[in-house]
Amino acid sequence: MSSTEGAQAPGPGCSPGSQRLFQDRLSCALLLPLLLLPLLLLAWGLLLGRQRGVPPGPRPWPLVGNLGFVLLPAALKRWSSSLPSPLRCVPRPREPRLSSPQVILAHMARLYGPIFSFYLGPYLVVVLCDFHSVREALVQQAEVFSDRPRVPLISIFTKEKGIVFAHYGPIWRQQRKFSHSTLRHFGLGKLSLEPKIIEEFKYVKEEMQKHGGNPFNPFPIISNAISNIICSMCFGQRFEYNNGDFKKMLNLMSRGLEISINNQILLINICSWLYYLPFGVFKELRQIEKDLTIFLKGIIREHQETLDVENPQDFIDMYLLHMEEEMKNNSNSSFNEDYLFYIIGDLFIAGTDTTTNSLLWCLLYMSLNPEVQEKVHKEIEKVIGPDRAPSLTDKADMPYTEATIMEVQRMSVVVPFGIPHMTSEKTILQGYTIPKGTLIVANLWSVHRDPTIWEQPENFCPERFLDKEGKLIKKEYFIPFGIGKRVCMGEQLAKMELFLMFVSLMQTFTFTLPKDSKKPVMTGRFGLTLSPHPFNVIVSKR
Repeated sequence: MSSTEGAQAPGPGCSPGSQRLFQDRLSCALLLPLLLLPLLLLAWGLLLGRQRGVPPGPRPWPLVGNLGFVLLPAALKRWSSSLPSPLRCVPRPREPRLSSPQVILAHMARLYGPIFSFYLGPYLVVVLCDFHSVREALVQQAEVFSDRPRVPLISIFTKEKGIVFAHYGPIWRQQRKFSHSTLRHFGLGKLSLEPKIIEEFKYVKEEMQKHGGNPFNPFPIISNAISNIICSMCFGQRFEYNNGDFKKMLNLMSRGLEISINNQILLINICSWLYYLPFGVFKELRQIEKDLTIFLKGIIREHQETLDVENPQDFIDMYLLHMEEEMKNNSNSSFNEDYLFYIIGDLFIAGTDTTTNSLLWCLLYMSLNPEVQEKVHKEIEKVIGPDRAPSLTDKADMPYTEATIMEVQRMSVVVPFGIPHMTSEKTILQGYTIPKGTLIVANLWSVHRDPTIWEQPENFCPERFLDKEGKLIKKEYFIPFGIGKRVCMGEQLAKMELFLMFVSLMQTFTFTLPKDSKKPVMTGRFGLTLSPHPFNVIVSKR
């Protein structure tokens, strides 16, 4: 008799002894996997814990790494926090405000040092929390640290194309070079873009004045304005502030960035099938992706139908022409409609959200610091006056205003972790072994609040960027746009928009918070970018 036949259920006529034997065998068959599973998980956990040379950090849980803490019910989280430190998968927070990820990682740096590690499922993540380690990795070892992570969440959303999340290599360099030169053609970093920014401010002014002396949320107005500037360069058009479809896209974009690093969403990196769950944030995120895809592909289709070969009007026109030329010479060219879609997605989303949040932080800090706002007003009156529109040429004569913008950027750091990097080969960083394929997170928020390089870093003080004569000081460890080969491509555009929009707003209005309003939590609302918590302002005409 074979072993399979021996495991078959005994017939009705079998003795009680045979039935008990069968039940015992069945129980063993069912229990064996359950008994082996903990041993396998324990072995896997010990394997992670025994990796030598990697930066220190909390002990990971099997399978889920250090993300396991977020899966626990509240009661178990409290129990886990009471465990001795070797058994905990995350450090015990000692401060009640440790709720934002960038603050938590800064807290962990105080426990483990400026370079530490944790596990996101099976992926080793190394966090860099001081300027020296960030510079060594992203500048001095740029060729090793310039790749992007190959994790399910990023692959699902970006197909590893575009500019922001594409892998480092020849294709990325070609696409970035073309994109940067084309944007420069349409005014990036040039005075020729000034009129578009100043023209857009007229709509901002009009919208804000509609509220009179009543409190209002400045977010929709600022978001529309900043998005219209990038839309004019990429799409060749601007959208009216009351355009329902456009307002919907901006809201979806903001919401998508907010939930894209939600704890539940991050679980997709452990079980990619979670992305397709028909409920909760998973369903919401899929719908956002679908709606944004329809919007952007519709714009590409319109450009294909109206393309004037002799007179390209914007980035999409230029890309379509270059794509056609490339296809003639190389059928396998990376310049194709699919890549165009992901590039304009990068430009539209990143170009809108980051600068919008920077400007919103500026308004919030001015409302909270009226004495700083008054100094900015006086400098504008002295250099520009009440009527003339500001110009980038005024920058050199307005050090206090520029220092104020820089201090807001230092305090807020709208992309607190930059965009995650990945090592393309095994390397050594400040004595630690960094394996190939390690996710690298540069905590720029921590760098900009490091007490060893910033005096009283928690205080808002524009004067830290001025010398004794009131001239602007440039500090190498001020890196809100990141550093290295993957530095933000839109840095020059963002600086132009921030200066011209901020100065125009300060020239026209005084900003205050409503009398009985509570001060927003200044650690911000964490997403892929760091936005202020919702707040209202009151504007008064100057």
